[in-house]
Amino acid sequence: MWRIEEHRRVDKQLASAPREILKRYEKWKDIAVLSGPPGLRLIKGFNDEALSGEWKGHRSSRLGLQWRIFYRAVPDQQLFQVISITAHDYRRP
Repeated sequence: MWRIEEHRRVDKQLASAPREILKRYEKWKDIAVLSGPPGLRLIKGFNDEALSGEWKGHRSSRLGLQWRIFYRAVPDQQLFQVISITAHDYRRP
């Protein structure tokens, strides 16, 4: 069984998220705890992918068309470290 650690800002971010995103996050956590990273990659709707650049070593999963979860998996400790859950902004500055 995997464990999930949430950064302290995640609670605040979830407070502003729509109810559907909260449900998807709970489903994401259920799959993550039971199956680990391979289980998340099997669910195509999450579009789980490795990140590059300054986020190298982290991964993201889609919780909706706009919402993303950013996390890091530590396999030797069977641990997910949830960094952030945000509404992705597609606008370019």
